[in-house]
Amino acid sequence: MVAQVSEHLALPPPPSTHHWFSGTGVVVEDGDRRLVYVGGTLIGSFGPKERMKRNAILLGLLENDESVWIGKLCVAFGLSREGVRAMQKQLHAEGLAAVLARKPGGRGEGKTSAGRVRRLEAMFEAGLSIAEAQKKLGKIGRSTVGFLHKAWVDRGRAVVAAPAAELPRLERVASLPLLPESIETTRKDVSRAKESVETEGSEPDGEGATIPSDVGSDDEGYVSDDRPITTRAPTTTRWVQHLGTWLLVAMLGRAGLHRHAEAAGDRRVEGDALRVALDAVAMALAIGQKCVEGVRRIATPSASPLLRASHPPSASWCRRVLGRLAMKLGGARMHLAMAKETIDAERVEGKRVVFYVDNHLRPYTGKHTVRRGWRMQDKRVRPGISDYYVHDEDGRAVMRLAVASHGSLTEWLPPIARTLRDAIGKGTRIVFAFDRAGAFPEHIALLRDQGFELVTYERRPYQTLPASAFTGTIRDGDVEIGVADSRINLGRRRGRVRRIALRVEDGRQVNLLAVSDLDAAELYRILRNRWGSQENVFKHGVERWGQNQLDGRKVEPYPPDTIIPNPARRRLDRALRIARVLEGDARRELALLDENAPQRARWDRQLADALVMQRELEAMRPVTPKHAPLAETELADTLVKHPDDYKMVIDTIRMACANAETDLATLLAPHLAVPAEAKRALANIFAAPGSVHVSDTRIMVALQPAGTKSELRAFDAFLGRCNRLRLTLPGDTNRRSLRFRLQLS
Repeated sequence: MVAQVSEHLALPPPPSTHHWFSGTGVVVEDGDRRLVYVGGTLIGSFGPKERMKRNAILLGLLENDESVWIGKLCVAFGLSREGVRAMQKQLHAEGLAAVLARKPGGRGEGKTSAGRVRRLEAMFEAGLSIAEAQKKLGKIGRSTVGFLHKAWVDRGRAVVAAPAAELPRLERVASLPLLPESIETTRKDVSRAKESVETEGSEPDGEGATIPSDVGSDDEGYVSDDRPITTRAPTTTRWVQHLGTWLLVAMLGRAGLHRHAEAAGDRRVEGDALRVALDAVAMALAIGQKCVEGVRRIATPSASPLLRASHPPSASWCRRVLGRLAMKLGGARMHLAMAKETIDAERVEGKRVVFYVDNHLRPYTGKHTVRRGWRMQDKRVRPGISDYYVHDEDGRAVMRLAVASHGSLTEWLPPIARTLRDAIGKGTRIVFAFDRAGAFPEHIALLRDQGFELVTYERRPYQTLPASAFTGTIRDGDVEIGVADSRINLGRRRGRVRRIALRVEDGRQVNLLAVSDLDAAELYRILRNRWGSQENVFKHGVERWGQNQLDGRKVEPYPPDTIIPNPARRRLDRALRIARVLEGDARRELALLDENAPQRARWDRQLADALVMQRELEAMRPVTPKHAPLAETELADTLVKHPDDYKMVIDTIRMACANAETDLATLLAPHLAVPAEAKRALANIFAAPGSVHVSDTRIMVALQPAGTKSELRAFDAFLGRCNRLRLTLPGDTNRRSLRFRLQLS
């Protein structure tokens, strides 16, 4: 009997003649020719000088096979990524004939003999650097050596050989019909080929295609911006970056963002593309990118299962999709629909609804000339746009109105109030809280007569009451505040309103004006909470969500008959103020000098010049109006404004994200040791990676967020509360329940 020893056979190394560019596509080197297989079928071949044939096959694969990795495909065909992208752009701009007529170009091997290329590659293999190889070879440019070195490195890294045991798969795969050399492969055939490959034991990623282990760079996984994006169902995936953003996306779907966006699009935007664009922008905002350009940061190797799309979208693609949504007042319709959704979520029939209204100047630092407004944070006038925001009592943003003319609060609050009344209905009482900018008698009387309640601060000057007048008290924490509740006449037959005088411990007095029958303590609480519910939200919106971003850079001119502050009058008034300062300086110095002092002559001349200048300037004031039509000023051809339609779409997404963050923070805060850090802790959850397991009824998401032990315990309890919300992913046709948990190991 012959003894048989069982041992593992050492397989030969993978052949270097096979270059895989997708789960089912491979280029096989056969001497000087390269054979291209897809799904086991030879779809074409080309030789060293058959550039037209090569380009036709290459572009056919890029346009029709969604599973192609562009980096691997370039290496397999012996081309650079830059050249391939240039061909794609030319294909979409000029057609296939123009691409096939391209003349050979580029650098490196095309301008270097094959012998020199082999010598350089031998030097690279021996460990020589680019500079050493150039010096040793001589008579060759450094850029050419660098290009050849990069090509040599890319070939070494990107060649992925099929294991020897799997090579017969090419013959076992169900054959695809042989297509013409133009490679018009249908997506259906490619999908059938992928399914047949998966049945042979390959390990699919989240998209159903076999991913080589060395695919990990953004360049290799990124696809041209002009390539159409298709959506896919959620699939089981072991590792997905930024998976925590699914929690925010699901909350946005629950709030109705996707539904209202699709309705506002009015078939201008395909539903799946709109869903991908909304999700991509929301995810970028969630990880702290603040603007649409941030979608580049989620274009990781796991972006396809994250977005449930064929490949990650680019920033320009998202801008085009959302730009089509914004057309024909689509942005305004979407914004108002989301405002009504936010109001309905909090409104209780028969109870009062409190709204905070205030403006926030969004500064502009670009090259165009725009109108200027007062920015309180800077204590000066700055170019920009005034945004009027409405927030509810819990600090949720309800709506935004952009006012390029920087109109006053008294001008814009009445139309805002009527819009909210139309959205809420007449059965609910509305209370407005705003600052002193709206505390004018005629404005208060107008809101009262239209059926609105309000509370604001009284503008100075007003009478200081004696301590004996404060007969009541209210408490603000440990502080006791004296209250004197009376009535004040608005004058000019406008009637009377409540005046609530408050006296704090140091004797200071603050007066409130109110049109409401609410208790004085409740009115004080409403106005006091405006700082936390609106002013702090402004700051958080700028720093966290980027609400001051310009977003849209297009400009449009004002109508010529627009009345604007006259810049000539502004310069005249400034010159007059300077002349008066010079007069004051001269008079002060003359008063301090002796009668015979030699300096008096100089100050006498300055005084005389200042007086002459004042007389000339004051004579010009009557003929220089404060306001004038734009066409009659020097700004006629330069003053522009930024349209708000596109930015309104982006700001609606920002506001929805901020509101969802507030709702989630309310669930998380009770479980944290420091509840005030709930929103900062949520940022860790949004950025967390994880894994996905999909069944027929559920989508299980296991997250791995960063955090301390106490934070992780809080996250575990928080995710349990989120699961009770029965969230689903937008675009999931099966509406499977989304379930979150922590994966600690």
